[in-house]
Amino acid sequence: MPAAISHWGDGRRGRIGILGGSFNPAHEGHRHIAETALKRLGLKAVWLLVSPGNPLKPVDGMAPFADRLASAARIATGNARILPTDLEARLGTRYTVQTLALLTRRFPRARLVWLMGADNQVQIPRWQGWRRIFAMVPIVVFPRPGWTRKALHGRATRAMAASRLPHSRAAALPDMAPPAWLLLPGREHPASATQIRAARAADAAAAGGKRRRLPARRAQADDVERLVRLIVTSLENDKADEIVVIDLAGKASFADRMVVASGLAGRQLTAMAEHLIETLERDGVRNIRTEGLGASDWVLIDAGDVVVHLFRPEARAHYALEKMWGMTLPGDEARFA
Repeated sequence: MPAAISHWGDGRRGRIGILGGSFNPAHEGHRHIAETALKRLGLKAVWLLVSPGNPLKPVDGMAPFADRLASAARIATGNARILPTDLEARLGTRYTVQTLALLTRRFPRARLVWLMGADNQVQIPRWQGWRRIFAMVPIVVFPRPGWTRKALHGRATRAMAASRLPHSRAAALPDMAPPAWLLLPGREHPASATQIRAARAADAAAAGGKRRRLPARRAQADDVERLVRLIVTSLENDKADEIVVIDLAGKASFADRMVVASGLAGRQLTAMAEHLIETLERDGVRNIRTEGLGASDWVLIDAGDVVVHLFRPEARAHYALEKMWGMTLPGDEARFA
């Protein structure tokens, strides 16, 4: 159940961290951030502020608000100081800058701290009034796989360099007047909402579910094969490992082929994905959808009749997409020879 926090505010005191997001779905990475913040910042509580709708994220693929709020409640189970809340929905705000303006005014005695991952530190210059956000509350940025290095060299970090504090000041940060922020080093939790959604979609497809609408006109078989060759060539040029093509014709509604490949590092996956997208766009492929770009373990590229999954080896072995579709995983042949 969401925490009973009045959107009209109250006179509560203490340090409160606010971890906002779509939570589509909430996962252990969110709990990891919340628990780290409670300990390292000396917080009284962390609010999981579930957004009714993120202006920067497409509606397609966004679970209903009630489901996302319930997922936040599940990951908070067992820690009474982590409080999932529908506060933003009840405030009726759409942008973080609006939400924080109301919260700082309606909870004047609380020491509010904004918590966010390194991915948001990279993306925050796209947020409405992002410089005002830095001026409203202290901010703590947490490492995220594939994003931390980008955050350290991103536009927001450069622009707000004068107000950045060393991580050794973390315990004092909540009591400081903004602008004041820091990047808190620590373990990068591998959980990703994007990957969870992709895994669920793969499970549904393997069970005969429909992951997306049928295209209005299926491409001819030779066009599909040409697209597969284009994709495989691009991946081979980027030194992808263990490229596998899975025939989905007659088995799934979302695509005719699936291509699965591995890269040894997150940087290689990102380069492979970016080069492949450029190649597809030059070839005239439109409406390419991507998930996980910038993360380190799994990138999904949906090119219509062909879907591409790029993994690091350990993630590929974990999700085992080939086995879902009745194929042998790379390396299994040697084990059973």
